Parts: sequence; structure tokens; C-alpha cells
Amino acid sequence: MSWGYNDHNGPHTWHESFPEAKGPRQSPIDVQTSRVTSDTSLHSRPLSWRYVPHNCKMIVNPGYCWRLDVNGEDSELIGGPLTAKYKLEQFHAHWGPTSDVGSEHTVDGQSYAGELHLVHWNCDKYKTFAEAAGHPDGLAVLGIFLEAGSKDNEEIEKIVALIPKITHKGQSASVTKPIDPAKLLPENRHYWTYLGSLTTPPCTESVIWILFKEPIRISERQLSVFRSIKRVAADETHCNADDANIICNYRPPLPLGSRELRECGHH
Repeated sequence: MSWGYNDHNGPHTWHESFPEAKGPRQSPIDVQTSRVTSDTSLHSRPLSWRYVPHNCKMIVNPGYCWRLDVNGEDSELIGGPLTAKYKLEQFHAHWGPTSDVGSEHTVDGQSYAGELHLVHWNCDKYKTFAEAAGHPDGLAVLGIFLEAGSKDNEEIEKIVALIPKITHKGQSASVTKPIDPAKLLPENRHYWTYLGSLTTPPCTESVIWILFKEPIRISERQLSVFRSIKRVAADETHCNADDANIICNYRPPLPLGSRELRECGHH
């Protein structure tokens, strides 16, 4: 993989291979709460979702995170800033070397220990995820901040239990226990929304972001299991073993520019 999160191939270099990474609609951003506009129209169209726990099929290590691939049939995300129906494709996480950094979005400059992304695509307008990913209204991502604590998160634990099977890049494993994406969302439904991009190359500007204000809790132990994933394949022995762990896979915030940042529900 040519891109990554190290000095020689990190986010500041991505635009060399992926020019869109320098575009005007990039993610993540720092949510400056003083710049947020409250939008009453968002209240009149409540955000709603439906997920099928049995449809979380496969956990994968693509070389930069863990990812859960989902059969999106019968899943749906509607309302709020969305004018179409979106179905779930996959979800994954970002984290840092220690629990004071790791989220991609920040709030008034503050980071969380990690960030979960539930990636959906516009199935009203487009035929496939790949097609949708190339259009400005193609994707909708729910962002959930992860806050480090002492108590295990029960739903996250089902993912943590599978991680030893995907230690190396390119490995995958079937999901044996149903995982409910709805249980990964915070109780408080207040959110911020803006138009942005994928936070990994090719950084396509096709994402309607919905970022929940309230974090969910996950334990330090669970975060340390995330950091045990390696960015190298099992047969890549030339890599220094310590250096191979994915301890940091977040992109720093980019300027909001002239984009509007709206909120639904006060902070």
C-alpha cells in the first residue's frame, strides 16, 4: 500500500497520488461550536435507521484498520440532512497511539480516543456502492466518537474478540455472533452535519457527514486490541515487528472553508 500514516506516506503526502485530497470539501474537520448554525429543518425530519445484526458478515484487515463488511439488505438510514434512502455498506474505526488522540474529527480542538464510521450509500439514486462513492450525494457516514474508560463496551467486545483472527493485512474472518450497529450509536441523537469527503484515499468528496455529539464509551483494553492490528501481511517478515502495528490511523482536521456546519439539537 503506497499510502499510510507514517512520516513518508502520511496524510500530508496523500495529495501527490490522490489530488482530490487537496479539494475544498475534505474531511475530517474541527467542529468549532461557535461557527455552527442551528437548522430547524433538521428537527422536522428526524434521522432514523434500521439495521439487521445478522447481516454483519465479515471482518477484514485492509492494512490500515479493522473493517466490518455488511450485507446492506434491509438496512436503511433516512431523514435529517438526507433526501434519499441510504443503506449500510461497512463500518470501521480510527484510533491513536494513546487515548488522548485518535478521533479524526475534533470538537473545539479536542480529540477523542477514537472514531467509529458507519458508511452508507445512496441506494435510491445509484446501483452500487462504487458508483455512489463517485457522486456528491453518494455516501452518508455516521461518525461516533469513542471515549476511553475502564468498562468494556459489550457490542465492541464482539468485534474485539474477532481481531486476533485478522492480525495481518489481507486477513479476514467470518462474524459468528450477530453485531448490532444500532448499539454502537449514542443514546443522545443530537448531531452536527456538513458536506465532506472520505478520510482515506482517494478522499473522494462524496460524503454527507452526520457526527453525533455524544461519544460512546470503550475500555482502554479494547483500544489496545485495536492497536495490535498490523499493517503488513503475514509473509512480510522484513518489517520490524514493533513498527508494523497500526497504532495511529487518523487523518488530522482540514479547513471547513466556506462550507456550512449545521447542528440538530443543542450541545
